[in-house]
Amino acid sequence: VQLQASGGGLVPAGGSLKLSCKVSGFTMDDYGIGWFRQAPGKEREGVSGINADGDATSYADSVKGRFTIFRDNAKNTLYLQMNSLEPEDTAVYICAKHNTISYLTSRDYRGKGTLVTVSS
Repeated sequence: VQLQASGGGLVPAGGSLKLSCKVSGFTMDDYGIGWFRQAPGKEREGVSGINADGDATSYADSVKGRFTIFRDNAKNTLYLQMNSLEPEDTAVYICAKHNTISYLTSRDYRGKGTLVTVSS
């Protein structure tokens, strides 16, 4: 199982980025998947999750209304569209697979992440 995140970078406050997570080694259609982030000196935070067929999603309160998660199972790729970025969004963003169709269950595999830096 592999999850490879990309799309991070340096962006000014108020800007946008679109993250991608290319997965392999499992049938993406069968599992929930999502993003969490890790910032220096802060606890790991779940950002967003989406269930296997894409009809249910969740967002942390801190990103609700600014971030959108979506998936393309045909391309084995998960996305996170991030708008109105704030310096507090600076973190390594990591995609992770859940162990059932739901994003509410435990994560069992994760990628290495992509760094997002938002300048003030």
